[in-house]
Amino acid sequence: MLRLALVPVFLGLIVAGLDIAALVVLVVASLTDLLDGYLARRLGQVTRLGQLLDPAADRLYIFAALLGLAFRDLVPWWIVAVIVARDVGIVLLGIVLANHGYGPLPVHLLGKVATFALFFGLPVILLGIAFPAVNAVSAPVGWAITLWGAFLYWWAGVIYALETRRVIRIPRVSDVRGSDTLEDQGG
Repeated sequence: MLRLALVPVFLGLIVAGLDIAALVVLVVASLTDLLDGYLARRLGQVTRLGQLLDPAADRLYIFAALLGLAFRDLVPWWIVAVIVARDVGIVLLGIVLANHGYGPLPVHLLGKVATFALFFGLPVILLGIAFPAVNAVSAPVGWAITLWGAFLYWWAGVIYALETRRVIRIPRVSDVRGSDTLEDQGG
């Protein structure tokens, strides 16, 4: 919950140009995420709510970084559109699955790698903005990781779309069952 509460703080700091403070908030949020995940697995406290909120928080930090940096004209708006469009597509796939009686698809490893790349690349870009002395290295590295992450993000989205199409074409077994206790009494 702390991670989620820090998202608007993080966004506000980026928009205000307080990049070092934004990086500190991001580091704190990341450390609490690592600690929470470790403790949940170690203590057997993994919950469905946690499984939903953890990736949601990751996406919110990615969006906050993108929006804040785009607002300041430090990243182009097209990258924001590319990332948001993919997530809108994933939401639409979820609606299609739900309409066919399925829950969400399991997270694909490629999706995790793409999210990690975005979650790592954008802060590396921010690092160069906060500390201009390292910008000559952090900007190209951050952009390379971010653009690769955006590509992988879409690639994973295509995989999710193909898997959704495959799943909804599977004939559903009727839930209507005969009685296990009554036998056919026909004459």
